[in-house]
Amino acid sequence: MLRSLVRLQSHVRKPLGKVCQGSQAPLYSTAASERRKFYQDVSISQGEGGVFEINLDRRKLKTPGGKLFTVPNEALAIAVATEWDAQRDTLKFYSMHLTTLCNTALDNPTERNKDQMISAALKFLETDTVCYRVDEPHALVELQRNEWDPVLHWIENRYNTKDTFRQHLKSYNFWSLTGLEFVITQLKSVVLSLAMIDTHLSVEQAVLLSRLEEEYQIQSWGNVEWAHDYDTYELRARTAAGVLFVHLSSESSTVKRKLMQD
Repeated sequence: MLRSLVRLQSHVRKPLGKVCQGSQAPLYSTAASERRKFYQDVSISQGEGGVFEINLDRRKLKTPGGKLFTVPNEALAIAVATEWDAQRDTLKFYSMHLTTLCNTALDNPTERNKDQMISAALKFLETDTVCYRVDEPHALVELQRNEWDPVLHWIENRYNTKDTFRQHLKSYNFWSLTGLEFVITQLKSVVLSLAMIDTHLSVEQAVLLSRLEEEYQIQSWGNVEWAHDYDTYELRARTAAGVLFVHLSSESSTVKRKLMQD
């Protein structure tokens, strides 16, 4: 059963910001966090082999590694173009999550393949956020049990065995796995990530469950006026972008170019 892999562990809670050791490669980001905007118009075009390109005025977008920036379908191209079109006087690369994910998939700086990414996801199950429980206080123990156990039961029923889980991950293409890995990194949880991508949880629910202990502490002790809300909104934005990337990377249908004009 999957429970033999997803082990409930009760001990002093790991630090909230800690990423599981060795299980995730860092995401590839753009060279600069900000840059003055250098274009007026954004458009997409179809290139050789059916891939789609992003055009900034008459220049074709390229990756930080110097490759031509191409995406596998029109839906994803429109989403990326929208990110570039939404920028104002200054390009805020740190907010362009879909573009960053595409760069990661195209340049693949860590030179990994699908099997390595799948193994990393399976490894992450051993240190999944929802599997680590506190011993006290009693209220938080109960909160973790009430909120996290139903999701664990869902994933056990959904995938049942490690082999079933691995086969499911194999159905993802390289791009979708790149997005999944990004979501896992945000939530520190494979369980919550898959529950969200499979539409069992909403983005808001998954983010809340990933921050359960922090939310409990805030309810008990209060928080800095705006910092908590800002962090939550940022995490939601990154997580939502990752989920969208997974779905768009698997999209095979053509989206009418009229959407770009509406």
